[in-house]
Amino acid sequence: MFFDFTKLEPKDRYKLITSTIVPRPIALVSTRNEDGTTNAAPFSFFNVFSEDPPLVVLGLQAKPDSSLKDTTHNIRITGEFVVNLVDEVIAEKMVVCGSGFPKGESEIGPAGFTTAPSQHIDVDYIVEAPVSLECRRVTVLQFAKTRDLAIGEIVGLHARDGLINPDTLYLDWAAYKPIGRLYADHYIRTHDRFSMTIPAYEDVMKEQTEP
Repeated sequence: MFFDFTKLEPKDRYKLITSTIVPRPIALVSTRNEDGTTNAAPFSFFNVFSEDPPLVVLGLQAKPDSSLKDTTHNIRITGEFVVNLVDEVIAEKMVVCGSGFPKGESEIGPAGFTTAPSQHIDVDYIVEAPVSLECRRVTVLQFAKTRDLAIGEIVGLHARDGLINPDTLYLDWAAYKPIGRLYADHYIRTHDRFSMTIPAYEDVMKEQTEP
């Protein structure tokens, strides 16, 4: 079965992409509105890109009428944003932030979130989030009238107390319960985990030659 993306409508490409490329991490992005309040919006077209420099990538979408959403507008104006990661504790509050709030109206209060000042940027982070990444815009690339790609450099990381060992930097996976986006209204928990070790090249080749 083959689906020719050069001939499909965008809504059909979206359906195939979001249902097959799963699970996707969720970025609850906080930005500063022009009146100084904090905007919060969830994105699942998001991921980390590298550690040197430490970069995240964020897919930004325009409104149906092609006007800019608050997050896109704010990142363009201020050059700063916070990626607040989402776990089971704040999942329902995150969904509230995805409602169609009017332009410039903060989602923080209605969603039941609280914020605190960041260390390196002038955008608040969400206190209830397990991890928050302070980011400065590196660039924003426009690929279509309705689609931008924001690249941000991580300049600081906030973590819930007890989540990360400050000496070893190891994360307590029993305490961290992130969720992922599947498609439509579907999400996934991360309770069922397993480990695999990458085998040594010599062992792989040895198995190939053994009878």
